Amino acid sequence: MEHIPYAGWPHCFRLGNDLIDVIATADVGPRIVRVGFRGERNLFKEFADQMGQVGGDDWRVFGGHRLWHAPEAIPRSYQPDNTPLNVIETERGARFVQPMERATGIQKEIEVAVNPTRAALLVTHRLTNHTLWPVELAPWALSVMAPGAVGIIPLPPRGSHEEHLLPASTLALWAYTDLSDPRYTFCRTALLVTQDPAHRTDQKIGASAAPWIACWLEGFLFAKRITLQAVPYPDHNCTAEIFVNGEVLEVETLGPLARLEPGGVIEHVEEWLLFRDVPRPASDADLQAHIYPLLAGD
Repeated sequence: MEHIPYAGWPHCFRLGNDLIDVIATADVGPRIVRVGFRGERNLFKEFADQMGQVGGDDWRVFGGHRLWHAPEAIPRSYQPDNTPLNVIETERGARFVQPMERATGIQKEIEVAVNPTRAALLVTHRLTNHTLWPVELAPWALSVMAPGAVGIIPLPPRGSHEEHLLPASTLALWAYTDLSDPRYTFCRTALLVTQDPAHRTDQKIGASAAPWIACWLEGFLFAKRITLQAVPYPDHNCTAEIFVNGEVLEVETLGPLARLEPGGVIEHVEEWLLFRDVPRPASDADLQAHIYPLLAGD
């Protein structure tokens, strides 16, 4: 773990191996502000006018990767995370622990563990209830990708009418979801969402039973795998969601809804995988040839 300045924040930490690196700041957050192959571009969005800012009572998007608790609501979800963190070094990385949110009584933590030999990380998200009463919530991990990204949400295995009489999954639509928007591409085995600066309106869509979500960007593929559980999830049982507008594309996963007792802790683990020299996916054939084989192994 290397203590460095980054993007105007004096106290940041670089973690990685010979292939990849991530940078998290200790000045605000918890926020992971960079992910990518060593010496290559940051796959996360950076809002230049917010880099290095600290303090204040306004929530800032900053870019990068963050942890929220679902379901989304104002002011619950938009609690400012503009104060310094406690950083605890671990055997394979570090834990970034924020002070308790004053308005909610919830404390957020992100732990990063680096795979020593692969372009892979384990990112563990923790929520702790410091109130005196139970709280219903779900961990919600959001990665804000740079412009030009193509988000991918897989659908469950396809089959015939005769073999599958009951529904296999659901799609969640928000009031501002417009299925005629050209940024959506509906394939047989997945849903693709393309970030396009020419289309500035907000769009969001989610899916149940998705064990991973991925993002293609300029030949790189960033994927997040999760372990599904047979329990209710938020947002009509979504495990993966994509938000897009004229500036960013967010790839999001959610953990199960839980009744978190006072002093209780809930975890949500994402396995991050990075690949390079991946052709842009635009069809089922592209997905079958270039995306699914990369995510099939352990």
